[in-house]
Amino acid sequence: MKKKSSRYDQVDVLDVLKNEIDAVEETLRKVEEFYKKDMRKLDRLSDKIAEIGGSWGFIFGFFIFLAIWIIINTIFLMERPIDPYPFILLNLFMSMLASIQAPVILMSTNRSARRDQARLEIDLEKDLRDLHIDRSSHVLLLNMHKDIISIKKKLGMR
Repeated sequence: MKKKSSRYDQVDVLDVLKNEIDAVEETLRKVEEFYKKDMRKLDRLSDKIAEIGGSWGFIFGFFIFLAIWIIINTIFLMERPIDPYPFILLNLFMSMLASIQAPVILMSTNRSARRDQARLEIDLEKDLRDLHIDRSSHVLLLNMHKDIISIKKKLGMR
């Protein structure tokens, strides 16, 4: 009596895992392409501004700029400063920078959040596939266990 063949009898688990990994990598690549393809020049510019404006280098550089501005206007140009104390012109420049930089950084952050959401959805999809693979592995192990019990019975072992 020939035993009915299961679809799990000839499964190579490493091939299944490699195929799943390849599928996830391809999907991640497509997500990156999708978000980069739709980016306009201004979007890329806002990402660069956010990258620079949200760094410690920018903060330290800006502190140095402020110090130089104050030193030049209080010490070197004592007779006729460009921007005398209380540095109203400097305050205007800082306000303009903040009013432009903040929305640009928010635009970049929103794009990044949408991309991260897509990646999270892909991660969930991958987790579901992993659960299916785990289920398949368990079914395969159960079938092997049944076969071992059957072989032991035929050999008279318990």
